[in-house]
Amino acid sequence: MSAGFYRLERPANEPVKAYAPGSEEKKLLKAELLRQSTTELEIPLIIGGREINSGQLADCVMPHDHQHRLGRYHKAGKREVELAIQAAREAKADWSALPWEERAAIFLKAGELLATRYRPILNAATMLGQSKNAFQAEIDAACELIDFYRYNAFYMQELMKEQPTSAEGIWNRLDTRPLDGFVFAVTPFNFTSIAGNLPTAPAMLGNTVIWKPASSSVYSAWFIMQLLLEAGLPDGVINLVPGRGGEVGNPVMASPELAGVHFTGSTEVFQGMWGTIGRNIQDYKQYPRIVGETGGKDFVFAHASADLKALSTALIRGAFEYQGQKCSAASRAYIPQSLWSGLKALLVEDIATIKLGDVQDFTNFMNAVIDANAFDTITGYIEQARQSTEAEIIIGGGYDKSSGYFIEPTVILAEDPRFVTMAEEIFGPVLTIFVYPDGEYEETLRHCDQTSDYALTGAVFAQDRQAIVTATEALRGTAGNFYINDKPTGAVVGQQPFGGSRASGTNDKAGSLLNMLRWVSPRTIKETFVPPYEYRYPFLDEK
Repeated sequence: MSAGFYRLERPANEPVKAYAPGSEEKKLLKAELLRQSTTELEIPLIIGGREINSGQLADCVMPHDHQHRLGRYHKAGKREVELAIQAAREAKADWSALPWEERAAIFLKAGELLATRYRPILNAATMLGQSKNAFQAEIDAACELIDFYRYNAFYMQELMKEQPTSAEGIWNRLDTRPLDGFVFAVTPFNFTSIAGNLPTAPAMLGNTVIWKPASSSVYSAWFIMQLLLEAGLPDGVINLVPGRGGEVGNPVMASPELAGVHFTGSTEVFQGMWGTIGRNIQDYKQYPRIVGETGGKDFVFAHASADLKALSTALIRGAFEYQGQKCSAASRAYIPQSLWSGLKALLVEDIATIKLGDVQDFTNFMNAVIDANAFDTITGYIEQARQSTEAEIIIGGGYDKSSGYFIEPTVILAEDPRFVTMAEEIFGPVLTIFVYPDGEYEETLRHCDQTSDYALTGAVFAQDRQAIVTATEALRGTAGNFYINDKPTGAVVGQQPFGGSRASGTNDKAGSLLNMLRWVSPRTIKETFVPPYEYRYPFLDEK
């Protein structure tokens, strides 16, 4: 076996490709979109490196053309979960014993494969299966996931380098072990990068993983699994088990070998999982690590000194990119009365130019929401605002699910800063605005702080530095990712570690060393070179 002090340089973020007309990346992506949209897959479970068919099938469809089936996937039940737990158990010893640099090499190779040959494959799968436009897919399924693989390997190295000091005659060491048992990774539909990161971050540190992707993103999860296997991931390290939440989650959570949960999804589901762990706590062989990012009611707060055009652009991009289906999406805005008429005019003018439709038409800025349940929930909020005497729909408000789950970019003007669409997460292309008197800046900051249970992202727009300082302090607890004169979306791995507190999660900062630390159980080793031979201490001598 080779030996040496191996070193990874701090990576640079993967450049975002432009997909300009005539570019090679655009040609490759369009060809892959055509190939995938004309090929129907049957997606098995991957357990212990083997493809397993449960016989319980569900469809993968295009949200923007829900009659078009991309494939069918096999759903896991209790039997398949038990097989996955067994596979994770059997793979654990060899995987955790593999030197850290050998584990890192697998994920670094995955990053390089994704940066090259897999780039159009995973981007096209994300576009078709999750209804993302080319740019949103590129920054997510390609760039951010590449960054996760490269940066997490670098952060793993930094963890290994962290060592205690030693006194004379003693050598102290820190052994960075994996957790005892397996990690349960539960991933959402809206970010392919999160789906690719949640199972792999614990795995990189020597853990084995059971991965349950969201039912509406099994299609892209299949391609991630193919990427990892091609990169050399050993059998049983990550086991892909899509299925209904309870049918997969209940047997997983009942296992005494559960070592941790890495979750992104709804607050309700996460709280339910936490409660289940609490009720089962005496049955586990260790206290499971619980890491979760749930949701947000993210805000943009404008001061009277804000740059109007920058503010308008941030609201449109922050609220309507990927149909508002980002946990970081701008969902509520606080606008001073002196700026409102000018801002409204800009919003009306620019939103009128937004095109909505199929992802394969690259001129469409917006596409479809993920499924019928999301469509019904979002439009329910729109109708609630339409019927209320305390709110008015001033832009958009239309929707149609006859062929795809399309909802227009919608702006609501609320009279009450605590109106329902100012307080509750909607997860769709709906922005609610509250207009406040210029003289009530600090009072309205308090409304922003107290209205929502969430604390994920937020932004302040101002040119007045004192106003920025005031907002930054007043809103300190409202956002784990806070932006000044920028939209509250688009956190970059290695630059803005992502996560929030309150009802938004455990704030363990994906894309940072802080998250990686959660997946290890360090052991301190003290070696004394010349141990003492006498039990008596000097203080015992009275002479």
